[in-house]
This record gives sequence, C-alpha cells and structure tokens, in this order.
Amino acid sequence: MLLFRRSAVFLALVTCLPIALTACANSPTGKSLEQSLAADPRLKNNPVQFLPSPTPTNSSTETAQLPDDFPAEIPRYPNAQLQEVKPITGDNGEEGKLTRWISTDPISAVEKFYRQQLQENNWQLQNPSAGDTSGILLARRDNLQAKVELESPKADGATTFVVKYLRAQTSTAQPQPISTPTPTTLAPESSNSFADLNKTPAELRPYVEDLAALQVLTAVSAPTNNKESTTTNLFEPNKPVTRREYARWLLAANNRIHANQPARQIRPGLETAQPVFQDVPVKDPDFAAIQGLAEAGIIPSPLSGKETEVLFRPDAPVTREVLVQWKVPLDTRRALPTASVDAVQQTWGFQDAAKIDPDALRAVLADFQNGERSMIRRVFGYTTLFQPKKSVSRAEAAAALWYFGSQSEGLSAKDVLSVKN
Repeated sequence: MLLFRRSAVFLALVTCLPIALTACANSPTGKSLEQSLAADPRLKNNPVQFLPSPTPTNSSTETAQLPDDFPAEIPRYPNAQLQEVKPITGDNGEEGKLTRWISTDPISAVEKFYRQQLQENNWQLQNPSAGDTSGILLARRDNLQAKVELESPKADGATTFVVKYLRAQTSTAQPQPISTPTPTTLAPESSNSFADLNKTPAELRPYVEDLAALQVLTAVSAPTNNKESTTTNLFEPNKPVTRREYARWLLAANNRIHANQPARQIRPGLETAQPVFQDVPVKDPDFAAIQGLAEAGIIPSPLSGKETEVLFRPDAPVTREVLVQWKVPLDTRRALPTASVDAVQQTWGFQDAAKIDPDALRAVLADFQNGERSMIRRVFGYTTLFQPKKSVSRAEAAAALWYFGSQSEGLSAKDVLSVKN
C-alpha cells in the first residue's frame, strides 16, 4: 500500500512540473530558474579542450641504433634487441663502442652461438674452451678486438649481454686490451711474428717459431733508435723469462695444443675468486693464468699444502728447477714418482743433484722417463750439470712448452700447426 502511494506522488510531480514551469515562465522566479538551467555562455566562446590520455612511457621498448662502424666481422645474435650504445676508448687511444643487447633465449644459447661463430670465422679466442664458465669471450682478428660479456639472467628470464669492440688505428699499433669497468687487467696480447728471432739459438729457433705461430708467446716492447719513443715487436729470446711470463705461456700453450681436448685444459682463474698469492691481486694482468695454475695444483701454493708459499714473485726470473717443476705434471698427467738425490744422480748423472730443491726432484726424475721427449734434453741438450738455480731464457721456456705428453703419447706445437694448415 505504501509503495502504491509513493508511485502516485511521483507521477503527480512529473505531470505537474511542466505546467508549473510554463506558468512561471514570465515571472521573476521563472526567469531565475531558467537562467540556472541554461548553458554557460563562456563555454560557447571557449570550449573545453579535452586532452588525450597520456601514453605511458616505456623506455624498455625503445631500441638503440646500431653504430655505422659496427664491424661486419663480429657476428650478431639473431634473436636479440639492441638496447644501448656508447663509445669506449682503449688503453692506447683506440676508439670503439660498447653495445648492450637483450634476448629471450637462455644464456647458454647466446654463449654457444658466439663461441662457435667466432671460432668458425677465423677469430683467435683467448679462452677457446667450451668449459670456460667466466661468461667472457675475448677474441682478436687482425687489428680488431672484440669482447663478449654475458651477464646474469634477469628475474624474467631474459638474457643481457655486452659486445665491445676496438680497432687499432694503424698496423704498427700494439694491440691493447678493451677498456672495461671491472678491475681486471688483461694480459699482453700474444703475437705470431717478432723482429729479432734471428738472435734465437739455432737449436731452439724451430720451437720458438712454432709457439709464435700458435700465438702463445708475447713480445717485449723496447725503444728503438728513433728520437721518437716508438717500439718494435721484439721477443728478446736470450733475456731471462719471468715467472709471470712463464705462467702465462704455460697455460696458453697447454690449452691451445689441447684445443680439441677440453679435459686436458686448465681453467683460468675467475676475477671473483679469492687471490691465492698476496702479490697477485685480481687486477694483476696475469691473475687469470697464475690463479688458474695454482687452483689446478700446478704451481705450489697454500692450496696444494704449501702454507709458506704466499708470495708468487711474478717478476722474478724462472729457474731451471722451477721450469721443470711446473711443466712435467702436465706431461705425465699422474702423480710424480718419489725421488731422491741418489736416484737423480744415477739416472741423469747430474753432479749437482744435491742442489735441486726437494720439491723439484720428483719432476726432474719423472722427466728422465720421457726418454727422447724429455723436456730437459730438448731445452738444455746433454749436460752433467743441471744448475737448478740458473735463470731460464725466454727461448728456453718456449722450447720447454713445445711438446706436452709422454714418450709414447703427446702433442707438439708442430702437430697442431700441421692440422691447421
């Protein structure tokens, strides 16, 4: 009943309202009501401008422009989007670019693509092993240097990576490592040609030439006679080799001669590792080689139980006993035999066997078992004096690294070069 009454009242109001408005049209009250319901005349002259809805800014969708000088020799990952480009400068003034990319593919696919493409397109990889987990690929081709850095995957699973490149300005410019925000400094570039190989002793020169052809050896820059302080590509074969140089060459020679045998390669130390030696910090140019050899147990260190070996002395010369001690384990690939001064005297006939460090005696004895493949015979020829504390020349160090393996099974630098050619 109540609902019926309310409906009747509403109907009456609707019916009477037009009548009331008509009746009041000429009255002051009616005019006032009419004005209150009329449209604002200001809107006619100044209509409201309805602004379009702002478009959300999404910087991630913006793509950078590939540099005009991006080398055609550097492979481009097909399923990747360029996000950033900025200039970089090498340590020798070379100009280049840093390019940052993003891909929906897994990081393993990106790494495999670049490693395979660089190797197949005549790039010289500094870390050719597929087992390298550093996430960094360093490559060189003629006067062009490239560096691929694979970053940790994002939360959404996307893979980001950086491709840097530098091109030497002239053919005589010494190759320099690409500038990088990390504190790690790259070791000197290897070379396959030197200006002074004619100074190498004749019996050692073939070994030096083969190692140089494999780009294992590094040059020593020396001033020329010109008033301008230019440098030439010198090997200085008769100069003493330093411990850092020998460590660098040892790792490089082993890994390149065993390029097709990842299980025989030595993994370089990572820049995230705790330095083994107090005098070889992460920023040292040869940290990766020295750290890697120590972690593999090739170089004596606290990791191998030598608690007092906390200093590496990277710039000290390599002695004959150290030359043998570091290299022979990579020939035998097994535990070295027990040794004594008497055993070394009876086998080698060295008159000064008692002067050999006890830790090196085992390697010296094991090398005798290699017969004609013995490193001592290859480097020093026939001798009844080992002179364990005598410094080793750069040419002698190269000869020591020319062959890896036992008398019955092994590989030489010449073997690897013959396959490549």
